[in-house]
Amino acid sequence: MNEIGTTAQEALEFVKAIPPAQGETMRGVPLEPRDLVRVGFIGVGGRGSGQLGEMLAVEGAQVTAVSDVVEAHALRAKERVEQAGQPTPAVEPQWERLCERDDVDLVCVCSPWDWHVPHAVCAMECSKHAAVEVPAATTLTDCWRLVDTSERMRKHCLILENCCYEYAKMLVLNMIRAGLLGTITHGEAAYIHDLRSLLLADGGEGLWRREPHKLRNGNLYPTHGLGPVARYMDIHTGDRFTQLVSMSSASVSLGQYRDATLPADSPKRKETYSCGDMNLSLMQTALGRTIMLQHDVATPRPDSRINLIQGTKGTFCDYPPRLFIDGQTGHDWQPLDAFKAEYEHPIWKEQGELARKLGGHGGMDFIMNYRLIQLYRQGQPPDMDAYDAAAWSAPVPLSDISVAWGNLPLPFPDFTRDHWQEPLAAAAGGRAATALRCSP
Repeated sequence: MNEIGTTAQEALEFVKAIPPAQGETMRGVPLEPRDLVRVGFIGVGGRGSGQLGEMLAVEGAQVTAVSDVVEAHALRAKERVEQAGQPTPAVEPQWERLCERDDVDLVCVCSPWDWHVPHAVCAMECSKHAAVEVPAATTLTDCWRLVDTSERMRKHCLILENCCYEYAKMLVLNMIRAGLLGTITHGEAAYIHDLRSLLLADGGEGLWRREPHKLRNGNLYPTHGLGPVARYMDIHTGDRFTQLVSMSSASVSLGQYRDATLPADSPKRKETYSCGDMNLSLMQTALGRTIMLQHDVATPRPDSRINLIQGTKGTFCDYPPRLFIDGQTGHDWQPLDAFKAEYEHPIWKEQGELARKLGGHGGMDFIMNYRLIQLYRQGQPPDMDAYDAAAWSAPVPLSDISVAWGNLPLPFPDFTRDHWQEPLAAAAGGRAATALRCSP
């Protein structure tokens, strides 16, 4: 479906449309408690292989089935499960069969972007919870499809946003909850990562990740930066995104890099890239907070997710991690280590040594998987749900639409259908009571 429309008004009306609910809200709904969480993996290539290794190290998780379009990937995954001392998992050539299995409770979707929604929807329709890699969806239609299926089937669709579980971000979340930064007013987030060689590679993500650069002009990968800022701002637990406007620079760097590095007869020389080198989106929330969101994977620049959060009493800024607290050190930044003793997250205190040993993105991959499985075992609501998956992914299509129509300001869909202001059910444990800031 072309969501950009044939006129700006048509695009605007499409964005504003909220489909009727197909079920009750899933906010605060707990996972069913179980001692052992049986996990199936769809996609065990690059990213899926890493996630598999992290999950195998989590107490209370058993990988019971794997599926991949590349048979060698699936067989390698089977061997890794066996080497971890777990029973031999089923190898399902057809991913639909994995979703149908009676020995799977949770389906981890680690496939390429365009397959995230079909795989997650199938899992939920087979009465499984789905945990989806990022972005969870790339169109507004599919964002709503995740929400609607979750509500209709009474199953969660969790976004596997590992950056929310990074050491510094969990520590800063504790500080924000304690009021150290005061009233939060502004955030900045980005995915700035030189991926030129990966995008033009003949294997791995090079087989598919370059395609959106031909077809879209916007923010193709927002959630690593936006997810942590959304957590800082209590998005969907007291606030929500309300509008977005986006603009892109010229598309230059990827084409120049290709021409400088690939043979003259390479078929890639004929490709045209639409996506601007830098996309900048400005967002606002219902409480009047602002967010600057950036995306750039084509220019030669050091990696950064920026991750800035600003309040009336202080500011945190990464990379490198540093803090400014009003009245403490004049006008100088302080190192984050100065706050570690008081605000270090208890999950990192308990599991940090193992997480860092495993090494997935500095340990945050393991912490993410550990947290998910422990919440599942305890019968608690997940940290993130289908509404977060949709809202954190929605800047992909919204930025594309805004840029296409001359930086058109767009209303941000309310995927909760106005439930974001309601308290989470106390009887369900409530996400507000089990959020990332609390003890495991």
